[in-house]
Amino acid sequence: MDATADDFVDVAGAYGGVDVVLDMVGGSYFERNLRALRPMGRLVQIAFQAGAKVELSLPDLMQKRLIITGSTLRSRSPEEKARLAVQVEHHVWPMVEVGKIDCIIDRTFPLKQAAQAHARLEAGEHVGKIILTT
Repeated sequence: MDATADDFVDVAGAYGGVDVVLDMVGGSYFERNLRALRPMGRLVQIAFQAGAKVELSLPDLMQKRLIITGSTLRSRSPEEKARLAVQVEHHVWPMVEVGKIDCIIDRTFPLKQAAQAHARLEAGEHVGKIILTT
């Protein structure tokens, strides 16, 4: 999906909604994330690049029986981060390998061009991930 051309809520709705939204944006995306979820869906807030304050309509939450949670890795110990990495490798990576999970890559930069990569990121014109290679 191209987020500059398609509305993710409409795309999710065409599939009956999604089970999980992993959101780094927050702000005005909060309400849209809830609309994109199917009943008993889960919103996991991991950052708030567009703002930490949101407004919640409790009936919307209750009618769909949604779960809203948040998490961050910054404050976790190195041991816990390592444990989580093992879990991702065990549970998520096999789905990546068989194509059940796909990642859109916008562009790859050599590490020596990190400043250019960061400029592209800040410009907000990218679609997908920007990768630095060594």
